[in-house]
Amino acid sequence: MTDPTPDREAGKPAATTRRFGRGAAMAAVAVLAAFGLARVYGIGGLGGNEASAGKCAAAPAAAARLAPYAVGDLAGLAPTDAGRDLSDLVFHDENGAPIELSAWKGRTVLLNLWATWCPPCRAEMPSLDLLQAKLGSKDFEVVTVNMDTRDPERPKAFLADIGVKALTHRADPSMCVFKALQKLGLARGLPTTVLVDRSGCELATLAGPAHWDGEAATALVEAALKP
Repeated sequence: MTDPTPDREAGKPAATTRRFGRGAAMAAVAVLAAFGLARVYGIGGLGGNEASAGKCAAAPAAAARLAPYAVGDLAGLAPTDAGRDLSDLVFHDENGAPIELSAWKGRTVLLNLWATWCPPCRAEMPSLDLLQAKLGSKDFEVVTVNMDTRDPERPKAFLADIGVKALTHRADPSMCVFKALQKLGLARGLPTTVLVDRSGCELATLAGPAHWDGEAATALVEAALKP
């Protein structure tokens, strides 16, 4: 698992922060609040209210049924004991437009956060592509979200170079999705993968890479798809 610090992308020390006046900084904070970005960071709609808890009340029981599939390189899979609502996570679709995870309502999702500067992420990407090619349907999709903070063409070129065909490129250069999951205790580094049910509720989380085209991963997804 790789440290998600964006500056690792270029292998350079963190850039010196530009100086802004106190008034400008406070104004920027006010603008962010006005646009409701607190929700994106998991403060509020993202698993933080009673309605959310009710919506995901059945998720822990469903997650418990997945525990037997935490074997092999999926041994680190952690079934949820809370069933957090992740449907408000926001990232960019293949056209660069904002999209929420709620767009996948009705489908089980394997949400994977990755970056080109993360060697384990690069190594597991072909297996995620194979999993999508094998099991992708109206009921299931592998949703990979790239976290590169610079050069939006770089991840696209990487996916083309390794021959990815089944996955759709999606991105979050602001890393808001990672920060939201981190706030919920679901992300520590990259790659991070979260299995999400048809209602947008967390079922299980895996920190680090896996062979997603193996028998264990197929069995896990098939079990998650059962009513």
